Amino acid sequence: MAVTIPDEVLQSAHISEAELKTEIAATLFHQDRLTLGQAAALANMSQLDFQRLLANRGIPIHYGSEQLEHDLQRVQELSSR
Repeated sequence: MAVTIPDEVLQSAHISEAELKTEIAATLFHQDRLTLGQAAALANMSQLDFQRLLANRGIPIHYGSEQLEHDLQRVQELSSR
C-alpha cells in the first residue's frame, strides 16, 4: 500500500519525506506496533543508527523473550560455522 502525502503538507510541516518516515517509524516502534528491525527499515536506517535515534529521544528499546530467543539462535548458527 502506498500513501501519498502532498508536497504542500510536507512543506507546511517543514519536514522532508525521509524525516516523515523516521517520525512514523519511531512513533510506531514506541507504540509497540513495529519491531526494531521493521521500524529501522521503514526509516531506511541501520538498526544501530535507529537505536541511537531512539536513545536520543528517550524511547526505550523493547527487548522481549522472543527477540532474545531469536538472537541466541543466530549466535548458535554463527558459532557453528
